[in-house]
Amino acid sequence: MIIKTYHDKGSIGPAEAKELILQSLDMDKAEDIVCIPLSDSTGLADYMVIASGTSTRHVNALAKKLEERLNIKGLRGIKTEGLSQCDWVVMDAGDVIVHLFRPEVRSFYNIEKMWASPNPAHLDIVGDQVQA
Repeated sequence: MIIKTYHDKGSIGPAEAKELILQSLDMDKAEDIVCIPLSDSTGLADYMVIASGTSTRHVNALAKKLEERLNIKGLRGIKTEGLSQCDWVVMDAGDVIVHLFRPEVRSFYNIEKMWASPNPAHLDIVGDQVQA
């Protein structure tokens, strides 16, 4: 099933959404933030953002605050899964897919390895954060 995200008139584009997501996660103390560009490899989304929270409560807070900030910027209809457990929360913001994990769960699934290019040169390191 394909779910389209509703964008208000004058809403943000993929690059701006990615930046807002990265800033939001950084402000809320998410750990090990990684952004993987997908536009060259799939039509699923333009970017995938992966981050860790320190606990289930932190993962829940990251997801809720991120959705609130995206809604303020005009991005509506964000599909969120996993809030009942908060071990792994997936947010489909249309052009950006966000995965929020507890560290143990992230380590177990290791989805960065599955999606990242074999050449890590497409990732930039900003401070101790990684982004495309």
